[in-house]
Amino acid sequence: MRVLPRSVAGWTIAVFGLMAAVFGTVGLVSPQTVAAGAGFGALSGDGRVFATASSMASLNMGVYYLVATATEWRAFFRFTVPFRLLTFTVFTLLVVTEVAPAAFFGVAAWEAAGAIATGIGLLADRRRHTRS
Repeated sequence: MRVLPRSVAGWTIAVFGLMAAVFGTVGLVSPQTVAAGAGFGALSGDGRVFATASSMASLNMGVYYLVATATEWRAFFRFTVPFRLLTFTVFTLLVVTEVAPAAFFGVAAWEAAGAIATGIGLLADRRRHTRS
């Protein structure tokens, strides 16, 4: 199995996957660190359990993205674009409706930037493949 991405879109998926895995790992070790970075206050009880569970999900998702990169799973790359934009929309609405703190918009922006980068990468790869 090849380790480095083979396409522009693959690189965007790899970067997101690596970051999700790192953030997930940090959140498992220190849920408060991740919660503070997203603008949430001190964690206790159910909040700590939820942050830990979310961190585990982030770690898993990161691994899925890295496997998709290693296998150049283009259908997965395409699938992520609209769903990351959906995530951006939902997270933005949480901030706008004041359910989540304003700092949480950073998470939404990261999702949108990733979706756009992968979409551009897919277009660049298609153009490069058409020319060859």
